[in-house]
Amino acid sequence: MKQDFDLERYLSDGIEAIVKDALKATLKSPKETAFLTKYAIAAKKTESRRHSLELVGEHIPSFLIASITEECNLHCAGCYARAHMHGGSDAHMSRSDWSRVFREASELGVAMILLAGGEPLMRRDVIEEAAEHPELMFPVFSNGTMMDAEYICLFDKRRNLIPVISIEGNADQTDTRRGDGVYAQTVEVMRKLHEKGLLFGVSITVTTENLMSVTEPAFCDHLRRTSCSVMFLVEYVPVELRDLALSPEQRETLQTRVEALRERNDGMLLISFPGDEQYSGGCLAAGRGFFHINATGGVEPCPFSPYSDTDLKNTSLRAALRSPLFQKLLDEDILLQEHMGGCVLFEQADTVKRLANS
Repeated sequence: MKQDFDLERYLSDGIEAIVKDALKATLKSPKETAFLTKYAIAAKKTESRRHSLELVGEHIPSFLIASITEECNLHCAGCYARAHMHGGSDAHMSRSDWSRVFREASELGVAMILLAGGEPLMRRDVIEEAAEHPELMFPVFSNGTMMDAEYICLFDKRRNLIPVISIEGNADQTDTRRGDGVYAQTVEVMRKLHEKGLLFGVSITVTTENLMSVTEPAFCDHLRRTSCSVMFLVEYVPVELRDLALSPEQRETLQTRVEALRERNDGMLLISFPGDEQYSGGCLAAGRGFFHINATGGVEPCPFSPYSDTDLKNTSLRAALRSPLFQKLLDEDILLQEHMGGCVLFEQADTVKRLANS
């Protein structure tokens, strides 16, 4: 594996390449071409804005992760999100709250906000709000079962919304964790997205059971033929089914196979999390490269480190970047500690919790 892998640069370059491919594919649609052209220009401006703030000592991450709801219509085996719920839907951030966050993110120079859950499509109001911010890219991580005709129409009109469909590999692997018939529904959704000429990606939780199959070139080739442009490979976090968590040797195997897939240069963007961080100068959480906003507005280092001392309902995004917890994690060099591909902060949950409460 490359020891000087720059994950932020890889993401920025990859998004730029995807936008260029999309422009080529939409030349027959002046409206879509105009939209993507405007986004490409906006992305350059946000990068310049981040650079300007960096010169005066203020680091702005290029992307954020926002879990806009804790509710979900599925009950996947060993679900991490369901095991770390913060409260009922009454405590969730409102559409106006998220509107302010999106606006502030754009003004600071954030280029991309990953929308997750729970099942984010259960918050149609927030998805519609995200669509109103065309200068930002919003990958929407969904199980796909709620992707109805209205949603597909919305994604078609607002190309800054990028559906990312969660699967576990093949039909048996997906249905075993997600429920009978879920794989068939996701295949049908991907077919409809392909017919519309929509950019989309897939998200795969990598476990001991699917590690080898989902990193096979043939599997990636199959996804690419459906117009899939991005594949997120997220290591399973051992919440309940601990036998599904990768060993250090298997994590190394994952990264080796991901690197081999990247070298094939087939036009697909591959992100391995958190393994890529090992080769990108340490953990990128807590604002170094990104941070996580939970459904109630709590600002957390990352989704796998659900501890917060800052609430966005009462704090600006800019101020949240100066979270005392984030600063403590940086000052004590916890984010830079060596690791073998696993999540640094998840492995040091007691330390992070202590710092958040101190």
